[in-house]
Amino acid sequence: MDWHDERVEIAEHIESLQRDGQLMAAAAERAGLTAAVPSCPGWRVPDLLRHQGYVHRWAGRFVAERLPDPVPKSSETEILAANPPDGQLLDWFREGHAGLVAALRAAPPDLSCWTFLPAPSGLAFWARRQAHETAIHRADAELATGGAVTSPSPAFAADGIDELIMGFFARDERRLTSEQQAGGRQRVVVQPTDSAGEWQIELTEDGTRAASVRRGIDGAADCTLAGPAAGLYLVLWNRGEPGGATEVSVGGDPSVLRTWRDGMRVTWD
Repeated sequence: MDWHDERVEIAEHIESLQRDGQLMAAAAERAGLTAAVPSCPGWRVPDLLRHQGYVHRWAGRFVAERLPDPVPKSSETEILAANPPDGQLLDWFREGHAGLVAALRAAPPDLSCWTFLPAPSGLAFWARRQAHETAIHRADAELATGGAVTSPSPAFAADGIDELIMGFFARDERRLTSEQQAGGRQRVVVQPTDSAGEWQIELTEDGTRAASVRRGIDGAADCTLAGPAAGLYLVLWNRGEPGGATEVSVGGDPSVLRTWRDGMRVTWD
C-alpha cells in the first residue's frame, strides 16, 4: 500500500483525535453509563469507554516508548472486564486520551516504532489510525445518546475511507490464497460526491472479503456507493445505513453490499 495523505496532515489528524475524544467523552456522559450502544450489539457505554480507553493507552506506548515490536495485548473480553469501576470510567478515559494526544504531539516527525499497516513514519501511522479509531467510536457514543452523529469534514472522511480500503482491506487481500483472490469478482465502487478520489473493491467468491482493492475504477461495477464522504465513511464502517441521514445511494445490485457488509468486520481480537 502506498501512503495516501494528500487530504489530511499529521497535525490535522492529531487535532481530530483530540476533538473527537472530547466529543466521545461528552456524548458518553450525556448517554449515561446504562445506555446501550446500538452500533456495537451487546455493548453498553462502559464497554465502549473501556475499549477505547485501553486502545488509546496501547497505541500511546508505541509512540511514547518508541517500541519497535508488537507487545502482548489484552483480549476484548479481558478489556471489558478490567479497568476502573464505572464511576471512574470517564476520568480514566479522558486521562488516557490526553496522554495519547500529548505523546503524538511530542513525537519527532520521523518517529520509528511498530505499526501494523505501511506508513512513512510511526507518527504518521499512529496519528492517522487513532484519529479514525476515535472518530468511529465517537459516532458510537453519539448513537448511544439517540441523537445526531457529528459529521467529519469531507477531507477527513475521504482519508478514513482510503485507510479502510487501501489499508485494512488491502491487508486482507494479502492474506488470501490465490484461489480466493480468483473468486467471483463482484465489484463494489465507492464514489464520494464532495471530495476527490474513488475506490474499487473486488470481492471473494462468497462476497464477504476483498480479493483486490485499488484507487480509481477500471470497469463496470456490480454495486456502486455514492454520496457525501462523511456518509460513505459511516456506511463502510457499519455505523450508518444507505439513504436517510447518510445520503448514500446504492446503484446496481444491493444484495452485493448486504452480503459484503455482513461479512466485513475490522475487529480487535
